[in-house]
Amino acid sequence: MKCPFCGFDDTVVKDSRNSDDNTSVRRRRECPECGSRFTTFERVQLRELIVVKKNGEKTPFDREKLHRSISIALRKRPVSPERIDKVVNSLVRKFESSYEGEISTLQIGEAVMESLSRLDHIAYIRFASVYKDFKEVKDFEEFVKTLDELVKPVLEQKENDNG
Repeated sequence: MKCPFCGFDDTVVKDSRNSDDNTSVRRRRECPECGSRFTTFERVQLRELIVVKKNGEKTPFDREKLHRSISIALRKRPVSPERIDKVVNSLVRKFESSYEGEISTLQIGEAVMESLSRLDHIAYIRFASVYKDFKEVKDFEEFVKTLDELVKPVLEQKENDNG
């Protein structure tokens, strides 16, 4: 592994351990040339995924972009970073096992929306406002009506459980 600080080609692994959810290996590395230390993560990749955008352009799937989008939607919400990692890992596993090489942005967006709807309704709204590209307040109002239909059974169940 190349040192990100000085570019030396051969770094040394000082420590390896499994991540909390056993989906990756965390390695602490040290560069013998400059002495810098850094961390790398090794994950299993079932297959290369290509994302097909709305305009037909194709790009490699970017796990970090998915993580960033979900993290932004969940910013300042009561959801731990570990929980976000689990959601991302679950989505990536689903994509890699369900799709043969190509996945559309529509499929990714819908899967993220489904996950966020179960995890945090505010994050769901935040993500939807960007993903669905609302142009007018009316668009947002119509979306909130569908959200009410989604949330109502959940709230009723909580009342029944507490009452």
